[in-house]
Amino acid sequence: MSRGLTNTKEPMKEPAKIGRANLPEGKVLCEYCSAKCCRYFALAIDIPDTRTEFEYIRWFLLHEHASVFTEDGDWYVCVHTTCKHLQSDNRCGIYHTRPPICREYTTKDCEFDDDWVYDQYFETAEQVEEYMEAMLGLTADKIKDTQKKKFRKLSIRSVKPNPLAIL
Repeated sequence: MSRGLTNTKEPMKEPAKIGRANLPEGKVLCEYCSAKCCRYFALAIDIPDTRTEFEYIRWFLLHEHASVFTEDGDWYVCVHTTCKHLQSDNRCGIYHTRPPICREYTTKDCEFDDDWVYDQYFETAEQVEEYMEAMLGLTADKIKDTQKKKFRKLSIRSVKPNPLAIL
C-alpha cells in the first residue's frame, strides 16, 4: 500500500471471548458470542429399541449436515444449518419478529462456555450400525427390557465436537 492511503474496508471481527462471569455490567452475553444457537436445530426422537428404528437413524445420517446425539437418556436428531436471518455480526435480522422458540431461549444455560458434552454422538450411519449390532446382536429385532436398563446407564461421554463447517 502506498504512503497516505488506508484500507477503508475492514473485515468484520469476531467478538472478543470473555467468561460468563466477566460480562460487563449492562452488556448482553450475545454481544460476545458466535451465535452457536443459530447454527443448528435439534429435534427429540423416540429412543430406538428395534432394528427398524435404528435404520431410520442410519437414514438421518446419510444426509449431509446431520448428526444424532443422546443427552440424559433422550435422543435427538441435529441438523447443522445456519438460520437464514443470522447476520454477519451474529445478530438476528428479524429480532423483533423472531419466532417464539427464539424468544423463549435464554443465555442462562446456553452453549456460550464451550464446555458441553453429549452422552453419545453419532455422525455416520456406520457408527449407528455398530451401536445397533452391539445392542441387538446380528439377529435380534428388538432390545430386551433388561438390556435397555443396562445400556441406558452407560455413557461414552466425550467433548462435543465443533459444529460442521459452514460453506
